[in-house]
Amino acid sequence: MQRFLLSMLAICAVVFAVACSDDDDDGDSTPAIGSTVAAGTTAAPTSAGGAAASPTRASGNLILATTTSTQDSGLLDVLVPMFEDESGYTVQTIALGSGQAIEQASRGDADVVLVHSPAAEQEMVAAGDGIERTLVMHNDFIIVGPEGDPSDLTAEETLDDLLRATADKAAPFVSRGDDSGTHALELKLWQRVDIDPADQDWYVETGQGMGATLQVANQQGRYTLSDRATFLAQQDNLQMQIIYQDDPVLLNVYHVIVVNPDKHDGVNAAGARAFAAFITRADIQELIGDFGVDEFGEPLFFADAGKPEPAGVIPAAAR
Repeated sequence: MQRFLLSMLAICAVVFAVACSDDDDDGDSTPAIGSTVAAGTTAAPTSAGGAAASPTRASGNLILATTTSTQDSGLLDVLVPMFEDESGYTVQTIALGSGQAIEQASRGDADVVLVHSPAAEQEMVAAGDGIERTLVMHNDFIIVGPEGDPSDLTAEETLDDLLRATADKAAPFVSRGDDSGTHALELKLWQRVDIDPADQDWYVETGQGMGATLQVANQQGRYTLSDRATFLAQQDNLQMQIIYQDDPVLLNVYHVIVVNPDKHDGVNAAGARAFAAFITRADIQELIGDFGVDEFGEPLFFADAGKPEPAGVIPAAAR
C-alpha cells in the first residue's frame, strides 16, 4: 500500500509540473522577429504597413556598423534604445564612414550595417559578405557654406557650374576624406567636371565624420558637401547656410544589410535580422518619417521600407 501511494504521488507531481510548464510557455510563445521558429526556418520580417509584432526577448550583444550621419543626426539615439528595450539585445554602435563600416562588416567584425553608399553596398553583397540588403530610408545631400556666401557660389545655376566656380575662385572647401558614402559621392562630382582637387591649396580633408567636418567648415569659413540631416541637426551651432540643393544626383539612400553568417563565424545573424526587421517595421518607419519635424519643421529622413528605390531628390515643396 505504501509503495502504491508513493507511486501515485510521483505521478501527480509530474502532471502538475507539465501543466505549469504549459502555462509558462503560453505567455511567451511569439517568436522574435527574425528568430528561428523551426529547424531551418526563419520568421519573415514584418513588412512596412503591417502590424507591430510582439517579439520574444533575446539576449546578447549586437554590433551595428553604421555611418556617422545616422549618429550625428540623433536618429540612433532614439532607435537603438527602443530596439534594446524591445528585443533584449545590447547594441554596440560603431559610427564610421560607410566605406569603413562596410569594410569592417566584410571582415566579420560586425553583425549588421546601416549605410548609404550604394555602389559599395552592392559590392559587399556580390562578394558574399552581406545578405538581405533592404531599403530603409533616404534624404539628400546639400552644398553648404559660410553665411553671406563670400565666394558667391549661389549665383551658379547648376551643380557642375558651382564645382567649376569653386575651383576657379579657389573657394575654400573641406572634404570628409574618410571613404564614407558622402566622400564617395563628392569624388564622383569632381570627376564629372574633370577637376582633381587633391593637393590644391583651397581644398583640405578632415578624415572625420560629417559632424566634425561641418565644425571645421564653420570654423575655417569653408564650403562642404553634407547630408541634410546632419546639417539640420547641427545648424544652431553653425554660422552656415545652404548654398545648393534639390539636384537628382544628390539623392542619399540608406540600406540595412545582414552580415553573412555562412562566411563569417560568430556573426549574430538572429540579432541582425531582428534589427533589420525592427527598422523596416511600419511603426518604426513612421517614427523615422516624423523624426525632426517638431524641431526643424521638416523630416530629417524619409521612410522607404517596402517601397521602390527612390529615383530622385525630395521636392522642396515636400519639406
